[in-house]
Amino acid sequence: MNSATFHPSPNCDARPEGVDVALVVIHAISLPPERFGGAGVEQLFTNRLDPLEHPYYADIHHLRVSAHYFIRRTGELICFVAPERRAWHAGVSTWRGRERCNDFSVGIELEGCDSLPFEPAQYTVLADLLDELCERFPVQGITGHSDIAPGRKTDPGPYFSWGRLRRLLAENGCADVLARIEPEGAPNADDGALMRWPFPLSVRPG
Repeated sequence: MNSATFHPSPNCDARPEGVDVALVVIHAISLPPERFGGAGVEQLFTNRLDPLEHPYYADIHHLRVSAHYFIRRTGELICFVAPERRAWHAGVSTWRGRERCNDFSVGIELEGCDSLPFEPAQYTVLADLLDELCERFPVQGITGHSDIAPGRKTDPGPYFSWGRLRRLLAENGCADVLARIEPEGAPNADDGALMRWPFPLSVRPG
């Protein structure tokens, strides 16, 4: 797996005693919305977001949130919270009848949004990270934020291809990880057309 850069977030605490990681939640985020490559996500997760820098920030700069990992469009991997600790990523959520998903989950944010495809490099890093997490912890499920907070959250969104992730895990021989992915075929299960951008990375939005 690509080595992660550690940018510690204060927005975390200890997991409840005796509670281990059972779930991995896939998210998507971009700050400002649909803009990529900036420092907004890191600033949000470390409580340094300037409300005057962008109109959108005025409404969210007070939030105290985080995720364990953030995968940029380039494939760069950043760790904000060690997976042994509880990050504040899921909010009000339920999985298999269990509430408070933060207690027993690892949150992975992908730099992205609901209206644009993700990058191949992100899927590669995500697959490797999932394999490592499933080796370290008794992970039972891998799902999206929208699946544990339906009606409240939409990420990772319609342009995230669970089919592409499944194929990559299968190619890597990660059958045990593959078996833990819960979402069935998404609208973009065969995402070949979605992944062909009409313009190069250097001029993509953001």
